[in-house]
Amino acid sequence: MNIGEAAQASGVSAKMVRYYERIGLIRPATRTESGYRVYNDEDVHTLRFVRRSRGLGFSIEETAELLALWRDRGRASADVKSFALKHLKDLEVKIESLQSMCRTLRHLASNCHGDGRPDCPILDDIAAFGPGDKEAKRTKGMKNCNHSH
Repeated sequence: MNIGEAAQASGVSAKMVRYYERIGLIRPATRTESGYRVYNDEDVHTLRFVRRSRGLGFSIEETAELLALWRDRGRASADVKSFALKHLKDLEVKIESLQSMCRTLRHLASNCHGDGRPDCPILDDIAAFGPGDKEAKRTKGMKNCNHSH
C-alpha cells in the first residue's frame, strides 16, 4: 500500500509517517523503482502502535523504548509494567500541576469584576510574580477552590 493508504489504515497522517521514518522511529519503507514508499500490514501495525503510544502521552523517545520492548519477545512483562507505572506517575504530577493552575485561575477570575474598569486582579497577580517565584506561593490556601464562583 502507498503512504496515503497506510496513513488511513493506521490513523497516522502521511506527514507523521514520513517524520517517524525520518527520525528512525519506524523502519524506512521499501520503495518502488520510481521512488514511492510501499507499506505492508506489519508497517501499519507498527504505526498503530506508535499512534496509541503517543495518544497515551508517551514521548517520541518513550515510544521508541516501548517499540523496542514490544519487539523483544524475551523481555519480562515486569519491565513493561515498570515503564508504564513511571509514565503514570509523571502524568499524575502533570495533572496536579494543571489542577493547581485551574484553582489559581478560578480564584483570580472570581476576584475580577469583569466590567469596564481597567483594574484587573488577574493581570496584577501575573505581573506580581517574577521568574524565581513558585506557583505554590500563589495557590497556598486555595486547595478548596475547586468550584466555580
